[in-house]
Amino acid sequence: MSDKPLILIANDDGVDAPGIKVLTRLMRRLGQVVVVAPDSARSGYSCAITTHGTVRLNHVSGEPGLQVYSCSGTPSDCVKLALEKILDRKPSLMVSGINHGDNSSVSVHYSGTLGAVFEACMKEVPAIGFSVRSTAPDCDFSPYEQTILDIASLAMKKDFPRDVCLNVNFPIVEKLRGVRVCRLARGNWVEEWIGAGDADTFRLTGHYVNLEPEADDTDDWVLCHGMAAVTPLKLDMTHYPTIPLLKELES
Repeated sequence: MSDKPLILIANDDGVDAPGIKVLTRLMRRLGQVVVVAPDSARSGYSCAITTHGTVRLNHVSGEPGLQVYSCSGTPSDCVKLALEKILDRKPSLMVSGINHGDNSSVSVHYSGTLGAVFEACMKEVPAIGFSVRSTAPDCDFSPYEQTILDIASLAMKKDFPRDVCLNVNFPIVEKLRGVRVCRLARGNWVEEWIGAGDADTFRLTGHYVNLEPEADDTDDWVLCHGMAAVTPLKLDMTHYPTIPLLKELES
């Protein structure tokens, strides 16, 4: 099957999560699939890697066109191991998800789903993260399936700029109103901690606040209006306009 496109799949919800099973089924329509995902949930791990201790890789199952592995490490570890220790060629595409809970706006900085995407992008593999706003265990992914296939197919045809990947988020709807290419919304998570027992113990919670709710070119606005939000992200975080302002520091 080496003549078929090779697609790598990871996530942060774990190898047994419903979303990755749907994504695997869809990607098998586009090529040969290898899944390498955490052995349990690793949400919020961002681009974390395992620097202390060891990471164990387990071959879960295999059949023609599909191999599934679990990993005791982080989403980024999964991608690193897949590219270096499992795959015999560079993938045509890497996809992550489908995540339970959207990864829009500032959430991209915390997301393990996107941590896996960024890792693949650093290795110059076309990469996409898919997430849906619902956190329900029985979330219905069927309204998004054709859009996922369309975006994945396009990504394998287009020559995206180096260090650019895609972040795709879906609203909770029975039928999408469309797809919009947009930017990240400016927003923040607030009231993030609640007490959990004694006075010195806390649990992370909070809610998201969009700081520009009327701006109709952001991912949050698009999701609130029932459309899929597609946002190109870049790895280079340099703010080039500020460089001249700091030149006097040079010696």
